[in-house]
Amino acid sequence: MQTQLKPVATGSAAALPARLEQKAAALQAVLARIATEYSPATLASSLSIEDMLLTDAILRGGHNIEIFTLDTGRMHGDTLALIDAIQRQYAYAVKVYRPDNQAVVQYVTAHGRDAFYESVDLRKRCCEIRKVEPLKRALAGKQAWLTGMRREQSTTRTELDVQSHDAVYGLEKFNPLADWDEDDVWTYLRALDVPYNALYEQGYRSIGCAPCSRPVVAGEDVRAGRWWWEQPDSRECGLHVGPDGKLVRSKADT
Repeated sequence: MQTQLKPVATGSAAALPARLEQKAAALQAVLARIATEYSPATLASSLSIEDMLLTDAILRGGHNIEIFTLDTGRMHGDTLALIDAIQRQYAYAVKVYRPDNQAVVQYVTAHGRDAFYESVDLRKRCCEIRKVEPLKRALAGKQAWLTGMRREQSTTRTELDVQSHDAVYGLEKFNPLADWDEDDVWTYLRALDVPYNALYEQGYRSIGCAPCSRPVVAGEDVRAGRWWWEQPDSRECGLHVGPDGKLVRSKADT
């Protein structure tokens, strides 16, 4: 059951351009179907612009879909501030999952606090501890989970499905914004007065842990600022990939 108290919609969907109004209506239909057919369902929110759009759409539509986020212990303050912003604007308490403290201490003791810069393996191990293991706890008992991933975000996501069966977690996975572009997302947020991370105003376009995110420059793709010291095909944290390192159930894998 959602811990929603009293959603507050500060903008009207009528303020959206006609093309986007249709997309927003289609999104509401998808969310309604998920809530009806795949309960209990949950949104895994990174508090990105995409996930803030989905948060608004879920609460605006009154859908019985839980919203949670992962506090890795290395997040920007501006990112975590959105948890309170959601509480203020929508009267909704986002559920927060954190990593196992003992696992974090063991990693830092053995490798160093910022060892993720040294190798892809050490970076992925850090992500495993701080993000993947908490995600497993968050998804336990759920029938479906939602993400804000979009196809245009990176080379690893170009074949992203809107719906697929996630064999790793044994449940349905939905990417309702797969075919939305970045301009669509911003238009929605601004028209409906949805809160967003202040770091976007400083050149960030994809925001994760503070030491693993940077602003991007003209010509770079949306996720170029994530793990920028690695090759583009390795820049996933493990939340959305299988044992082979590929995005789970992309069209290329089917």
